[in-house]
Amino acid sequence: MTVADKGTENEYDIAEPHAAAMIEALRAFGYNIQTAIADLIDNSISAGAKNVWLTFFWDGSESYVSIRDDGKGMTEVELIDAMRPGSRNPLEKRETDDLGRFGLGLKTASFSQCRRLTVRSRAVSHKSGTRRWDLDYVNHTGEWRLLRSAARGSEARLAELDEMEAGTVVLWECMDRIVGGAKTDDRKAHHRFLEMVEDVEKHLAMVFHRFLERPHQLKIWINGLAIEPWNPFLSQEKATQFLPEENLYIGSDKVVVQPYVLPHHSKVAQQTYEKAAGANGWNAHQGFYIYRNERMLVAGNWLGLGLKRDEHCKLARIQVDLPNSMDSDWSIDVKKSKARPPLSVRSDFKRIARLTRGKAADIYRHRGKVIARRSSESYIFPWLKKVKHGKLFYSINPEHPLVKEVLSVSKEHREVIRALLRLIEETVPVQQIWLDSAENLDQHSQPFEGVPSKEVREVMMQVYKALIKNGLSSTDARRRLIAMEPFQQFKELIASLGE
Repeated sequence: MTVADKGTENEYDIAEPHAAAMIEALRAFGYNIQTAIADLIDNSISAGAKNVWLTFFWDGSESYVSIRDDGKGMTEVELIDAMRPGSRNPLEKRETDDLGRFGLGLKTASFSQCRRLTVRSRAVSHKSGTRRWDLDYVNHTGEWRLLRSAARGSEARLAELDEMEAGTVVLWECMDRIVGGAKTDDRKAHHRFLEMVEDVEKHLAMVFHRFLERPHQLKIWINGLAIEPWNPFLSQEKATQFLPEENLYIGSDKVVVQPYVLPHHSKVAQQTYEKAAGANGWNAHQGFYIYRNERMLVAGNWLGLGLKRDEHCKLARIQVDLPNSMDSDWSIDVKKSKARPPLSVRSDFKRIARLTRGKAADIYRHRGKVIARRSSESYIFPWLKKVKHGKLFYSINPEHPLVKEVLSVSKEHREVIRALLRLIEETVPVQQIWLDSAENLDQHSQPFEGVPSKEVREVMMQVYKALIKNGLSSTDARRRLIAMEPFQQFKELIASLGE
């Protein structure tokens, strides 16, 4: 529409949104506490901050959260504009390193969690300025009244900024979505609050891991403790597979895709494997990881390509880097937590996904062949899978050396032991195992996980003695143990047997 097309005043009405209705509607963008705080940290990074300090203070319904940074800050005029809903047109061209898009993040993210938002900011060589949105006040007045001071009793929560040359502090109070009307001594509510802080830490460690990994670029602190980055790709591990990188083009914009296949848990330290599982477990974190300007948008998702999460594909993780000029092509939302590939590259993404999933599944197929080969040579499993009347059941293998040793006792004790073994066989909680596996796929402990070496060695020694009694030499008995599940993880202990 040109200026000439705008018409005269008698041809249109000004239909301004009702302040009370609109400001409440801005709370419904679907943020959770993790995505809301990440959105605010985007602003800090765009402002050149080297440090972001988060404070979570519990006091029941009077609890508060503050996010302070040492970025370039804002003048009072800039602060007023930043507090305006829709402060920037998403169609405007952004700087290549800008993490924003809609001009809504500060407001919608904050309103989603609290009813009182106060921001104080200070630019170099300027006085600090303060502005506050109070949703109850807007509801009462029916007008877009942006208050010029902090609420009574809140000044101390903003005071640290006054000692800084430049920076910004965002204060959330009246957090009805987080603490509601909880009392200070409500232990359950306090525990939920602390769990929420842990969830925020895990989310930020993941979303901003590239910034946190680089020296002198960014540090994020939660109640005085620095966040450690969480890199999903285990790129420093020797056993991690780097599949060929691909460059895909949408017009003149380039999308860089780097697939990884992570190591089997037997190839990395237990602590490394557990950390790599991420906040939601191995199965939930397979898939594509979408980055825009170094900031993670999507963490483990098959992007609606018709591929399901599969236990044998959980080691497949694919890194995708986008420029910020492709937001509309990828349907990136206000929360910066969803993305979908354009039609022009969907077939390429599906091809890359299938290749990576196949390589990940190969690790389990290969491992199964290795175990089968070893077992056919030297290892008798303690459990046998059998079929009776078309139904599966599991029995203890009487040929296992330790079972044979146990059953070699006197007849009186042998009958008791046989009865115990039969009871164990008949009460294997198969259905409960299935249910637990479906609900908590990555939370089953590994054999002897967390068990002192002394206890592992005691069990191992009994099997070792049984093998010796069955005619094996000390050397052959140790070799047999190295091939056995679960003792192959304890080679140092096996080497000490017989000393």
